Amino acid sequence: MGFVSSGIWLTSPVFTSPLENEVFSKKKSLVLSKNGTKMLYLKKKVNGITCKVSESGIEKNPTSKSKMEEYNIAMKSIMRNPYEYHHDLGMNYTVITESLIVGSQPQKPQDIDHLKVEQNVAYILNLQQDKDIEYWGIDLQSIVKRCKELNIRHMRRPARDFDPDSLRNGLPKAVSSLEWAISEGKGRVYVHCTAGLGRAPAVAIAYMFWFCGMNLTTAYDALTSKRPCGPNKSAIRGATYDLAKNDPWKEPFESLPEQAFEGVADWERSLIQERVRALRGT
Repeated sequence: MGFVSSGIWLTSPVFTSPLENEVFSKKKSLVLSKNGTKMLYLKKKVNGITCKVSESGIEKNPTSKSKMEEYNIAMKSIMRNPYEYHHDLGMNYTVITESLIVGSQPQKPQDIDHLKVEQNVAYILNLQQDKDIEYWGIDLQSIVKRCKELNIRHMRRPARDFDPDSLRNGLPKAVSSLEWAISEGKGRVYVHCTAGLGRAPAVAIAYMFWFCGMNLTTAYDALTSKRPCGPNKSAIRGATYDLAKNDPWKEPFESLPEQAFEGVADWERSLIQERVRALRGT
């Protein structure tokens, strides 16, 4: 599976507003709103990340600035990475492969129209918990309804934000859903959490590691070179260990060297794939 180059316009590791930069790519796109009327949007790329805002500028959003500050402080302190989430800029995403897109949460039904028309998205994998969605004031039911109207399969595999153990435990089922959707081949899969910086890229990296013949470092570098983010590598290694473990007396993962399970033998990869596929429908 080859990787799609999305192009790089800027080099800053922090997600800044495309309106604050002079170097960006701009593309107009027409999408249908929920009531069938046409709406005009601008697609802007920064660091290869596509941000969608209205032509009149950043869309007004009831989310307070303090919520974004609170979220970014938590992300920096718990995840220990420098990346920020700017909810007021709307949905942003990065094309990782021909079949896979990683991004932030869709905020309204029109975002679903955009993904369908502009990116041929046929599946959405949502990793948020209910409380994440409620925190940002997202009307999930309207988004799910629009997915059904556009024949997009909406799937949920919730994992707790900023929690490596929850991510480790949830990765196998999330990757199972992702692998199934990609294997169906009916369109691209959009994987998202809240900001698209932790849980969603971790699921994409685990899929690339387990199903695309890469070791963890190669998969990690391939994704983060396109979408600057800080998914927890230890959680991916731990999930890999859990799936490959075939001996109940095997040494606990926590006592293994730091680089353990960044690579797997062919038989381990086959075992992982078999166990992940067995989780379909759970």
